[in-house]
Amino acid sequence: MTALDQAQKLKAKFGDLISEPSTYRGDVAMKIADAEKIFEVCNFAKKSLGFDYLVDISSVDNYGEDPRWTIVYHLRGLTHGLELRFTTDVSEEKSELPSVLGVWRTSNWHEREIYDMMGVRFSGHPDLRRILMWEGYPYFPLRKDFPLAGKPTDLPGVAFTKPAPLEGGPFVTFPSSAGAINREPRVRTPEE
Repeated sequence: MTALDQAQKLKAKFGDLISEPSTYRGDVAMKIADAEKIFEVCNFAKKSLGFDYLVDISSVDNYGEDPRWTIVYHLRGLTHGLELRFTTDVSEEKSELPSVLGVWRTSNWHEREIYDMMGVRFSGHPDLRRILMWEGYPYFPLRKDFPLAGKPTDLPGVAFTKPAPLEGGPFVTFPSSAGAINREPRVRTPEE
């Protein structure tokens, strides 16, 4: 049994709700047309197809497009060793989709991180609060419209009170025609 065979079973069960499986370098991916059905699809994938491990949930900001966000679910079956990826889109107006915490308890932290960094909410999540930023922080730092230098805060002593400088740091390289290896400061010898 291959991941493509498992994907075909999902397609047979859910029909037009799920796209035909696509493969790229051995990875099998399917798009779920209606984000509201993500719980049902994930529940079937776990209970009937053996995808018992949620590797990750990640989010993509499609800033300037509608729908704004793509949520990506990476699944693995520990007994059969197969992997499958689901994607679903969430519009900026709705900014919410069902939690899969009832399917995989490990989704707790993934969903909280997506909420904290992107602002996408998960309905039915019992503890949807910020996980990296402090409560009351009004922005979502991984959105593409968030400035690279950051934003000033009104809470002195909690974080930077001014935008962070974009100069210096461990990853500064110097423009040249040399390759990245030669420009990387950590590989230079003291004689250079």
